[in-house]
Amino acid sequence: MFHSYAAIGDSFTEGVGDELPDGSVRGWADFVALGLAQHAREPIGYANLAIRGRKLGPIIDEQLDAAIALQPELLSFNGGGNDMLRPRMDEQATATRFRDAIHRIREAGIHVLMLSGANPTEHLPMGRVFDSRGARLTAALVDLGTLEGVTFVDNFNDRGLRDIRYWSPDKLHLNALGHARVASNVLTALEVPVPPEWGVEEVAAAPPGPRSRNTAAYYREFVLPWIGRRLTGRSSGDGRVAKRATLEVVDSGPTR
Repeated sequence: MFHSYAAIGDSFTEGVGDELPDGSVRGWADFVALGLAQHAREPIGYANLAIRGRKLGPIIDEQLDAAIALQPELLSFNGGGNDMLRPRMDEQATATRFRDAIHRIREAGIHVLMLSGANPTEHLPMGRVFDSRGARLTAALVDLGTLEGVTFVDNFNDRGLRDIRYWSPDKLHLNALGHARVASNVLTALEVPVPPEWGVEEVAAAPPGPRSRNTAAYYREFVLPWIGRRLTGRSSGDGRVAKRATLEVVDSGPTR
C-alpha cells in the first residue's frame, strides 16, 4: 500500500482536458490519488509536478529531481508525447533518456509507475506518423516493466481508449471519461479497487462513438494555433507552474 504519491510529466499527467468549473484541471493522476486514499482508508500525500507542453528533456531536467526530493513511496513518470508531435524525433535518444530516468527513480528507492500515454492518432492529422513513433517508443521501453519496483501501464495500446468518446474537442487530450479510464488502468495494475461510482465499466460497455471527422472549424480552432506556437517557439505551458508542487493531503473525499 502506498501512502504518498508524486506525478511528473506533461499535459497528459497534469490533467488537461478534464477541466473543472473553476478553470483548474483534474485528470487521471488526481483520480489515482483518490483511489489510493480510499483503499488505504486514510489520507495520503499527493504531488503533481506535471506541466503541459513539456517535452521529455524538460520533464526530466525540471521535474524529476524535485519529485525524488519529496521522497514519495510511488512516483509516476510519463513523457515523450510532445516529442512525437515534432517534425523530427530522435527515437533512440528519447528512449535512452526515458530509460535513465526510470533507473534514477528506482535507485532512490521509490516504486516507479511507468505509463505510456493514451493514443490519439486515429483522430489527428498525420496520425499514422505519430502512431508509428509511439508504437516504436513503447516497444523500446516495455522491458522496463519487468524490473523489480516498476509497474508499467500501457495506455498506448488500450484499443478501447482510442474511441472518440474519451477525447476532448481538440482530439489531442483526454476528456474526463478518458482520464477516469486511465486511472482505472493504473489502479488495476496496482491491484487497487476502482471506485464503482466512476462508472468506467458502464462507459466501456456502451456502443462506440461516431467516427471522427476533422472539419475546417477544427483546423481553425485547434490545429492552426498549435502550428503557430511551433513556428514561434512558444508552448502552452509557458509561464505555468506545477499545480501541486508538494505532497498535499488527499483523503477519501473529493480531490479538489
